[in-house]
Amino acid sequence: MEMKGLNTTDCLAKGFGTKKAERNVSSNAIGFMETVAEKAAQDKIDYDEKAFASIGAKAPAEVKQAWMEAAKETGANGLGMSGSGKLTHLSAMMVKQMVNRISGAGKTNDLLGSTVQSAIRATEQALFDIDNPSPLESPKSMEVLRQYEKERAFYQSFLKKLNALT
Repeated sequence: MEMKGLNTTDCLAKGFGTKKAERNVSSNAIGFMETVAEKAAQDKIDYDEKAFASIGAKAPAEVKQAWMEAAKETGANGLGMSGSGKLTHLSAMMVKQMVNRISGAGKTNDLLGSTVQSAIRATEQALFDIDNPSPLESPKSMEVLRQYEKERAFYQSFLKKLNALT
């Protein structure tokens, strides 16, 4: 395109109109990247808390603290949620939630109970379920087996922290 002897190629070659675009791109990119980093850090905390809230609605604060510490320590939580909130596998506690829901027992968001002792019992049951799968379960992929190992590590850490509270 030409205007009185100048075309767009000349303008760009001479630097006309590019400074504002450079400032906008660089400032937006920095702001965007900072926002993404903050959101990612916030999401990790949110998913661990969401996982806890979905099974520990009536659990005491010290149980929640133990859950959050175990999640931070192991990089996993007891519901098989990744840091991005994606489900990695069906965890032992998630299976228990489904069984309760199907059987009409309710209490799907209260698996940990209202005491440290009830949380210990639920965690021991989850570890037992991981170590003793039903013979009807289909073979697992290597990735799912790795996720079960992470889940086991989480429950072991969580149980250790809960036992320290008693």
